[in-house]
Amino acid sequence: MAVPRPAFTVGIEEEYLLVDPVSRDLVHGAGGGVVEECRALLGDRVAPEFLQAQIEVATGVCADVPEARAELKELRRTVLGVAESHGMAVIASSTHPFADWGVQQVTDQDRYIGLARDMQAVIRRLVICGMHVHVGIDDPDLRIDLMNQAAYFLPHILALSASSPFWRGMDTGLKSYRMSVFYSMPRTGLPEEFSSWGEYQRHVSVLVDVGLIEDASQLWWDLRPSARFPTLEMRIADICTRVDDGIAIASLFQALLGTLFHLRLGNQKWRTYADMLISENVWRAQRYGVSDSLVDFGQGELVPVPELVDELVELLLPSAHDLRCVHEIEHLRHIAESGTSADRQLAAYRDALGSGAEAPEALRAVVDVLIADTKAGL
Repeated sequence: MAVPRPAFTVGIEEEYLLVDPVSRDLVHGAGGGVVEECRALLGDRVAPEFLQAQIEVATGVCADVPEARAELKELRRTVLGVAESHGMAVIASSTHPFADWGVQQVTDQDRYIGLARDMQAVIRRLVICGMHVHVGIDDPDLRIDLMNQAAYFLPHILALSASSPFWRGMDTGLKSYRMSVFYSMPRTGLPEEFSSWGEYQRHVSVLVDVGLIEDASQLWWDLRPSARFPTLEMRIADICTRVDDGIAIASLFQALLGTLFHLRLGNQKWRTYADMLISENVWRAQRYGVSDSLVDFGQGELVPVPELVDELVELLLPSAHDLRCVHEIEHLRHIAESGTSADRQLAAYRDALGSGAEAPEALRAVVDVLIADTKAGL
């Protein structure tokens, strides 16, 4: 029986860091008031995160990308305004350039305290932020089918979103160091491949029944069926510092699922590859972002990321027209050519060093760039 066309609705979650605009370090223990005031203005679209210096926003269910863009801008503007009224600034970056994870304070909620107790230093290191994108797909078997195929493109998404080159004051040499931190957690990484929704549920039940997890929300894969909504949730992306870049990444994921569904209508599908192969591209995306190459497994060769993005844009344009996100998909070319937040952070750091700044001062200059970029386009 034919599966009806999904709604392909969009929902976006972003995590931000609260910083002291004088020291440029993360705020210590003062973020609760910001969260409370934001919740008074925005309701459940704002929530605390694992650390007190973090805050999370989430759009509602949006019919299309233009609606998601408008709502995400509203959320960012509100959080930035409230933070500034409390003497703080906000950065949309997947790591802070020099903050020390060892002194961060866990949010005083049972869920987070329980995670800190269970996972110890592994989770206390999680001074990282990401962007999650939900796309509405009502049919659960279709969700699994598209998850299997879409995993191929996760490295491309990571490369285009990279925003975490620094860790505890060190230039890590990676464009997305966040992934190295996050992958120390259990049940992370690429999703398993399943033949059906029923097979997926049976595997989840094994872990639930023996008491290792409460439910599927504790599977923190890079791509997963949401445990709360009838959506496929992309989680591999670093948070994009500029809102226009983040919307382009959300559009990529939505249009990709639309394209894969269209292939299905013609009894076609994207070829799947073993995790050991896709993982190589994930690593290259972590290491280089858009500045080097990924493996094109169809051609069996390394291809520069801008060339792959050109091909990807052409592949996605028919669905992008249908889903009203052509401009956003075209913006992916700009990211691939001009660089991501990670590239701008590294450029700011090197420029400051070149002007005679010592490393601590140069890192503070990076925070200033992040503060400005987080406001850009609002």
